[in-house]
Amino acid sequence: MRIKPSNRLGEVKEYYFSRKLREIAAMRNKGIDVINLGIGSPDLPASEAVVEALKAGCSTEKAHQYQGYAGIPALKTGFSNWYNKYYQVELNPTNEILPLIGSKEGIMHISMAFLNEGDQVLVPNPGYPTYSSATHLAGGESVYYFLKEENDWQPDFEALEQLDLTKVKIMWVNYPHMPTGANATMDLFEKLVAFGRKHEILICNDNPYSFILNDKPMSILSVEGAKDIALELNSLSKSHNMAGWRMGMVAGHSDYIQTILRFKSNMDSGMFKPIQLAATEALALPQSWYDELNAIYKKRQKVVYELYDLLGCTYDDSRGGMFVWGKVPAQYENGYALSDQLLEKSHVFITPGGIFGSQGEGYIRASLCSEISIFETAIERIKSRFK
Repeated sequence: MRIKPSNRLGEVKEYYFSRKLREIAAMRNKGIDVINLGIGSPDLPASEAVVEALKAGCSTEKAHQYQGYAGIPALKTGFSNWYNKYYQVELNPTNEILPLIGSKEGIMHISMAFLNEGDQVLVPNPGYPTYSSATHLAGGESVYYFLKEENDWQPDFEALEQLDLTKVKIMWVNYPHMPTGANATMDLFEKLVAFGRKHEILICNDNPYSFILNDKPMSILSVEGAKDIALELNSLSKSHNMAGWRMGMVAGHSDYIQTILRFKSNMDSGMFKPIQLAATEALALPQSWYDELNAIYKKRQKVVYELYDLLGCTYDDSRGGMFVWGKVPAQYENGYALSDQLLEKSHVFITPGGIFGSQGEGYIRASLCSEISIFETAIERIKSRFK
């Protein structure tokens, strides 16, 4: 006898990377050296000053006790100053910012806090699979809207207006876009805010990539009146090499933040204070931190272009973010076919674009989170083994 899982898990599958990492681990256990260029987990260290702040924080008074659900004031002020400096957005640290255990947590919290059974959610295709998973777990229904290369991977608002939007409560957007690297524009954000206001839809922008290979970080909250209809998630995972630290935030109108906090306060007991203190230090890092980080990613990006040229993939070299999105050549049925052959023949894993939705099936996505020497080794393997 086995207890059956809940019905809410019926449409929610195990995360693709969870399954793929097991496959790669099995190959490695057999002695096969697999090069994994698929997952965007920063390999570079956090700032030394941030690490020292973490160490020092462990000795502060009450460091090891439960913390407040809404984050320490210093951290919220740090986020507020960060948004003011880099996004030109003013946020009240007291009630317009909520620190999170990573922005992925925020996707679930927003879904649970605002969705009722049967509510619909506009989800980008291609897009981050968690938007759909969180929607289903919260009892909602995903309505996918197509993003196309010819439209610069931006929403087609004419097509959206043709949909029945009466049950839609949330729209997920993600600019700079993952997986394609398409950047935000002020015109896009203004259209999104107007669309949300017109149809009473909460626009949620997931914004963790705005500092990676991007000269102009942007926030949807910089649009006049955006706080009335929009929320923004952000994270230190990519911008500060702190993925494993689990430090993110959500910002928006105080009423929305309070609603999310009502759910969050029933799910955790606050974040470790030393990590909050270290994150406060990270938010105060100078512009030179981002410049040095991007100089490394720029060099890696050029080597990935060489790898894509070798495979016959085409790409847009004006894109930013932590990944390179490439269109597979015509001889492959889709990105899965190319990815599987690369893994089998060259023991190199690159993510198939189809895991991000049907609109990504003709593409692959390589992460920039490896040293140049690893990319060069992958290129040599492909040259010698891949036919």
